[in-house]
Order: sequence, then C-alpha cells, then structure tokens
Amino acid sequence: MSDHVAVVTVTYSPGEHLDRFLTSLTHATTRPVLVIMADNGSTDGSPEAAERGFDNALLLRTGENIGYGGAANRAVAEVDPDVEFVIVANPDVQWSRGSIDRLLDAAERWPRAGSLGPLILEPDGTHYPSARRVPDLVTGLGHALFGTVWPSNPWTASYRQDLEAVSERTVGWLSGSCLLLRRSAFDSVNGFDSRYFMYMEDVDLGDRLSKAGWQNVYVPTAEVVHAKGHAAGRHPELMLPAHHQSAYRFQADRHPDRWQAPLRWALRGGLALRSRLVVTAATKERDTDLSNEQRSNEQPSNKQRKGGSR
Repeated sequence: MSDHVAVVTVTYSPGEHLDRFLTSLTHATTRPVLVIMADNGSTDGSPEAAERGFDNALLLRTGENIGYGGAANRAVAEVDPDVEFVIVANPDVQWSRGSIDRLLDAAERWPRAGSLGPLILEPDGTHYPSARRVPDLVTGLGHALFGTVWPSNPWTASYRQDLEAVSERTVGWLSGSCLLLRRSAFDSVNGFDSRYFMYMEDVDLGDRLSKAGWQNVYVPTAEVVHAKGHAAGRHPELMLPAHHQSAYRFQADRHPDRWQAPLRWALRGGLALRSRLVVTAATKERDTDLSNEQRSNEQPSNKQRKGGSR
C-alpha cells in the first residue's frame, strides 16, 4: 500500500476558501498528499489558480454540476488503488496542525473503520454536531419540524447526540464536510449514492457502511474549522429544496414496500410544503441583508456630509 494520502474536494466557485484549504493542508499531515479538485462548473477562476499555485493540486472538470456525491465519486475513481486512505472534504475547511495524521492514527486503532471524522469547529469556535445517529422516521420528522423553532426538542437532541461526551467512539454517520475514508470500505458500498445531488449523501453513506459491517468513528482529537454554508447562503432557492428532496429520498429508500406508499406520499407532500416555506423565509432574509448592506455602502461618510476634507 502507498503511504500517500489523496484529498478530494468538490469545488463550485469556492473563492478564497480554496486557497486557505490548500495552504492549511500543508501542516495537516507529514505524508505526501495529492489533491484532486472535482470542479462542478466554477466561474470564479479559483480552481484554475489553485492548480497553478500548488504543485500537488490537480483540477478535474466534471463537465457540469453533477452534485457533491457524484463529483466526489468521480475524483476518487482517479486515485491510484494502492492509496489506502482518501479524504473527502469541503473546500471551505481549514485544517489544524496534524489533523489528518490524527485521523490516520485512529484508523490504525479501528481496523474496521470505513469512515473517520474530526471534531468540526464553527468559525466562532463552537462545536458543530458532526457525529450523529442515523435518523429513523420519528426522529427525522421531529427534528425537521421543530429543529428551528424549538432547538432543544428531544428529537433534535437525540439525532444530534447533544448529550454524548466528546470522545472517540463509533457513531451512526459523520459529516461529509470532512471524512477520512478507507478505500476498501468506500469501494465495497460503491461510494456515495449519486442520486443525492446535495445533502444527506453523508448520512446515506454512513448508514450503508454500517450495514455492510464497517464502522463510522468520531475522532475529536483531530480538529478542523468549517466555514459552512457559503454556497447555501447565497442560493437558498436552490440549496434548501435540494435538502428536502434528499431527506425524502433517504426515508423513501428505507420504506420501499408497496404498503408503505401512503407514508411516502405524506412525506413527499409534507417536505415539499416545508421546503416552500423555508425557501420563502430564507430568500426574504437574504434579500433584506443585501438591501441593508447596499444602503450601508451608499451612505456618505462624515467627511462627505461635511463637504469633504481639504
């Protein structure tokens, strides 16, 4: 087996995040690293600039926006089969010193670990709940309905495992924003399900790995910072419906029988309604923020109001 580590990141006009991702990667591991940027149609030039600026970065154009899981699969397929471990991470992740080496050390301790994930920090230093249980129907619905308006509800707490100690342990699934994957495990379940355009592909992967006899291991001694939501915040009208469609697909796949059809119909209708409501609210909030920002930029300075300085 090769001692190299392959890092796959899916790009879609990531801007300055990508440079920070690649720069911080240089102190995340002592092993040689190959980075494959699976680009889903960036228009900001940042992936091209990264390929020119970093010798270990390779740009792979997918040809169109094929979604997160599909693009990750395509990039992983380019990795030499002798590379035992592949990392899939969002381009807005920043690596802490030694974070990848700590994940690799944990992989040695857990030989049946198919995926391993670090402790993920928000930019303000708070912990993101990146190690969760696989949602059953009741927990998933409770979280979807009350997660925003009643954050401390029992379904959300159970799903996010809020009361669990921060310790190295097996979990139901790990956030796809940063995953160390054992290549043999990833290949054994045929990678990400590319039917998920965005969101829930990590939940589905963790569930399928578990069912195939692999483990998902949370490794909080490894830390990264994730500036999550840079794409979702700009385009809620695209991202939020995709989230709800993925939530439906996940539950529908796990309730496939003919007698469960009424349940699938109810899920589809309920999630479609919720999607419309949250898109309307998010779009209004975004437009208000943009309007306020524009007014702030147009407001004259004190010197301008006084006729300027001499």
